[in-house]
Amino acid sequence: MSIDIDHLPVTNNRDRGRYEVRLDDQLGRIDYILDEGLVTFTHAEVPPALQGQGIAQRMARTALEDARQEGLAVRSLCSFVSWYINQHPEYQPLLRKEGVA
Repeated sequence: MSIDIDHLPVTNNRDRGRYEVRLDDQLGRIDYILDEGLVTFTHAEVPPALQGQGIAQRMARTALEDARQEGLAVRSLCSFVSWYINQHPEYQPLLRKEGVA
């Protein structure tokens, strides 16, 4: 299955606290907790059949752009989101500085 990543819809499912990509019956997601101006990304998951196609990167980019637009600080407890931020330094200013509530 060839996926057009740039046009892949990513949904912010606020009720479930996660960004989602749905393809057929498959669900990719990045879970988060939102609390008083801080979004904490906790977990990323893409089904094995969809891995390696850039879906998690598309979700991470969307989530971080949303955080930027909403003026949220970011904390990542998710190794994938942390890796993505390290690879894309334009998102590093969003990271919450240690010791700042």
